[in-house]
Amino acid sequence: KMKYQDPADSFIGTVFISEKDYENAIRYYTEALELNPSNAIYFSNRSLAYLRTECYGYALADATHALEIDKNYIKGYYRRATSNMALGKFKAALKDYETVVRVRPNDKDAKMKYQECNKIVKQKAFERAIASDELKRSVVDSLDIENMTIEDEYTGPKLEEGKVTLKFMKELMDWFKDEKKLHRKCAYQMLVEVKELLSKLPSLIEIMVKEVSDKITICGDTHGQYYDLLNIFELNGLPSLTNPYLFNGDFVDRGSFSVEVILTLFGFKLLYPDHFHLLRGNHETDNMNQMYGFEGEVKAKYTAQMFQLFSEVFQWLPLTLCINSKVLVMHGGLFSEDGVTLDDLKKIDRNRQPPDSGPMCDLLWSDPQPQNGRSISKRGVSCQFGPDVTQRFLEQNKLQYIIRSHEVKAEGYEITHSGKCITVFSAPNYCDQMGNKAAYIHLRGSDLKPEFHQFTAVPHPNVKPMVYANSLLQLGMM
Repeated sequence: KMKYQDPADSFIGTVFISEKDYENAIRYYTEALELNPSNAIYFSNRSLAYLRTECYGYALADATHALEIDKNYIKGYYRRATSNMALGKFKAALKDYETVVRVRPNDKDAKMKYQECNKIVKQKAFERAIASDELKRSVVDSLDIENMTIEDEYTGPKLEEGKVTLKFMKELMDWFKDEKKLHRKCAYQMLVEVKELLSKLPSLIEIMVKEVSDKITICGDTHGQYYDLLNIFELNGLPSLTNPYLFNGDFVDRGSFSVEVILTLFGFKLLYPDHFHLLRGNHETDNMNQMYGFEGEVKAKYTAQMFQLFSEVFQWLPLTLCINSKVLVMHGGLFSEDGVTLDDLKKIDRNRQPPDSGPMCDLLWSDPQPQNGRSISKRGVSCQFGPDVTQRFLEQNKLQYIIRSHEVKAEGYEITHSGKCITVFSAPNYCDQMGNKAAYIHLRGSDLKPEFHQFTAVPHPNVKPMVYANSLLQLGMM
């Protein structure tokens, strides 16, 4: 008979978890496992701490270890299922939820998670069948935007002859700030326009910051934290021809104002196409949006059809940007193999969901590590790359350093690999619980030396993060 063991053991690590001090919890359980490497509870609890810090690859490995030690340890199946869900491995997750339901048939939470996961597996199978049946038609082909009516009672911002203006953008930001919804006709118009614009761009954007006085501002993840995005513009000025920006992916998911963030960013892209740049992150993808809230948010605020159009637009977001032929910016990081050149990046066919491996996957998913070489990713996708990998890539491509995002940092930024790899993260107090500062970077044409500007979170309306996320990712189970 399988055992169900209460996680509220008198372990120091459990206290750390309850206090959301996950790094110390991981450290404690790691030390405990060195003393007792055959304790399934330690592996399972460390798996939970890894889940909380989004190290899904490590969480999956620990849950698997727990089950190898004790195949009757029910919580291990829960942890492993949650890890696989986070990684988009729905069939594997379903198998573990089946085990839990079989052992605990009266567990309502387990039954709900099994049903939800089963629904996703069937939906994915249906989508594959449709995709293989014929080339997928664009949502744009089925829209009749011209005949969409803007009701008399709608008093919000409207496009001027179908075009974004600065006046429209200022009205839009104020409208969103008051938690009001842009009319669906305007939203559709913007999405159609931005899809057409992005589809004409290469996968690798090349820009020049020429004059000594010229600068570009580089921002990292914003993750649906709309009021913190407004604060960036308050602190650093609105985008303009003389105040260019680059937002480095992960605009959506987790934060519950992702629609407001992405429509604002798309608006500025349409207004200043050559001075406002957007790169794709690992969260501008269907699997992530399905799990972490953006799909649910778009369906709640608009329609399933609009989410499909967002998905089409995300596939055209460029993957990387090079400044003055010296600084390369991408969301994730460098590559699982040596020898990748800038020409290789230009040739990537990006109009798709990311593959499980290869340069496109790495640009969205990889992370730096302090030791030389490469290792298995803590996320379960792509790899971790060391300072020697960075150095070889920079030398081969005649670059000075890389800027990437993708990881929350306590100070909002981090300089690693002897200054050759810089991380910037622009979502302060991430998910309302991490307590981190955020940052953005100024690069000036004179020397391309990064200047870091930190900021802290501002108040937002009482809508918690993850309210639109898939219920399978609510980790407070068992």
